[in-house]
Amino acid sequence: MTTTTVRSEPWRDDRAHRRARAARIGLTLTALVVMVAAASLAVGAYTLSLPDLIATLAGQGEARDNFIIFGLRLPRLLLGALVGAAFAISGALFQTLLKNPLASPDIIGISGGASAAAAGSILILGLGGAAVPVAAFLGALVAATAIYLLAWRGGVTGYRFVLIGVGVAFMVQAVLGYLITRGDVRDVQQALVWMVGGIGGAAWADIAVLALALAVLLPALGLLAPRLRMLQLGDETAGGLGVRVESTRLALLLIAVALAAVATAFAGPVAFVAFVSAPIARRIVGAGSLALLPSALVGMLLVTSADFAAQHLLPGTLQVPVGIVTGVIGAPYLLWLLATANRRGRGA
Repeated sequence: MTTTTVRSEPWRDDRAHRRARAARIGLTLTALVVMVAAASLAVGAYTLSLPDLIATLAGQGEARDNFIIFGLRLPRLLLGALVGAAFAISGALFQTLLKNPLASPDIIGISGGASAAAAGSILILGLGGAAVPVAAFLGALVAATAIYLLAWRGGVTGYRFVLIGVGVAFMVQAVLGYLITRGDVRDVQQALVWMVGGIGGAAWADIAVLALALAVLLPALGLLAPRLRMLQLGDETAGGLGVRVESTRLALLLIAVALAAVATAFAGPVAFVAFVSAPIARRIVGAGSLALLPSALVGMLLVTSADFAAQHLLPGTLQVPVGIVTGVIGAPYLLWLLATANRRGRGA
């Protein structure tokens, strides 16, 4: 009687190992987000115990607890989480499509275009309410369209796109500076959130609109994700596999721009979240992975943690917009990236 030995194929074992690792990382990041969320909801001028927090979230809390959680803290937490996910996925798409770690909406002027449009609508047009987020969204689209058209030379290359985007970012900063100098001091204070990024004024209506936008954009991204993986192999290889390279890249860039635009429209240009989330996620998951879901979780964790620090961990009673804290985190990473790239002879 003979026995047959079944040998496992190495590539299948490797794929199973990578999937298991990705699942463990996803669960770990989710657990961290939940822990930060619990702390953000419980800690404040009026601190809730964990049983009181659970009872309130279950609809069995006292009137004061309900107001604190559902009226103040939960909208801020949810807006921060959604904004973090949107910025992170947008940054991951830009960096993957353009094959450049500097290709992030806050570095190449797209978030800045939204900021300038929002600030201009307040300081020049005297608009307010829902008109300001709409202006921010349109400003991001205008900036992205200008960069794309200027970078187009029978196609779009990451190096040219980033350089033109950086130039647009400097122009946007000049516009913002001009708006500040000519605006009324009270209007400038109102426009500040659109210059540094903040989630302190979160409202349930804003969260509903942002969630609806993500509910449209993320499934569209899911449909295009297989083509994005093929684009990672190079344009010639992707074209040989039947991918329409330029039209696919344009569609994915539009999704990336829309994600950055809607996030900026409701929270301002929260600095460096789009820039650092994907590199952190890919370092954790492993090189070569798209890591879109881990990037989203890292973005959520970064914004919610930074907002908790901005509210509770600064000296005295000082509180600052979340964009200042993320800027403090992201700026050293940018300097490190530029320094290491130059040492390797790949400086941009």
